[in-house]
This record gives sequence, structure tokens and C-alpha cells, in this order.
Amino acid sequence: MGEHVSGTQTEVERASLRKDAPIVSVVIPCLDEAETIGRVVDAALVAFGAAGVAGEVIVADNGSTDGSQELAETHGARVVHETVKGYGSALRRGCDDAAGMFIVIGDADESYDFSQIGPFLDELAAARTSSWGHAHEARSCPARCLGRIGTSATPSRRGC
Repeated sequence: MGEHVSGTQTEVERASLRKDAPIVSVVIPCLDEAETIGRVVDAALVAFGAAGVAGEVIVADNGSTDGSQELAETHGARVVHETVKGYGSALRRGCDDAAGMFIVIGDADESYDFSQIGPFLDELAAARTSSWGHAHEARSCPARCLGRIGTSATPSRRGC
């Protein structure tokens, strides 16, 4: 990150100048994950610090009854609630409420390595700059934009 193209700032650099805007939102769907949610939120927050980026963690709760919501908030996440049952519904709620320019999706079971957020953002910024220039200003769907998810895999209202 931090590379200039043709003497202008990248989207990541411009967003980082807005003190209130996170660069990245980590969205974590959750249903009764009290055993692991605190560690997962902590890992994402540590990754933001290591990468030197402003970020937010959103836990999209889908009706937990084990205190997951409170634990997530205690560890620094913003909790949003989705009443329509299902992983996809919780995921959509979290993404809809995300404020970051980029969205990283992870699960509450510690199956994702959030320490890779920095390198992921570096590659994403380079890919966006080299292939799209500065014309593309819509919020990003990172995995799809890097070609890791087919365009028909998930519908997007964000223009990826």
C-alpha cells in the first residue's frame, strides 16, 4: 500500500486521510460462538494494527443465545442483528452495514488467518490500480475483483 500512480493518490490512501472512515471492514457472521468470538475479534483488530490500517470488525449476529453479542462488543466489535435466519442473511446484513472501502469476510470459528489482511490489501490496491486506474470508485468486492470468485457466484449491488 502507499504506492502512487501517475502522481495521484490511490483509493486506499485517499480513504486513509478521512479519519473517521475505516479502510477495511471485517464481517463475521455469528450464531452462538461465545467460545471463540472474542479471540476472532481480537485477531482482526491486531491485524489492523500490524497492517497500519484503520479498520472495523462487524459481528452480524443471527440470534445467538450464548452471550456472543456481548463478548464481541467487549472485545471491540460492532454488533449488528439479523432476524432472518441463515448464514447468508447474517453475512448480507454485516456487509450492508460495513463502512470500510474493502470488506473481508471471516467466520467466528477461528478458521481464517486475519494476519493476512495487510498483504491482501497490498495486492488488492495494486490490482485495482494497475487494471482499473482511478475510474473505479465503487466499494469493492475484493475476492471477486481478484478473480477468486466467479461473477455469477454471488449477486452484488456494489458494482464489482
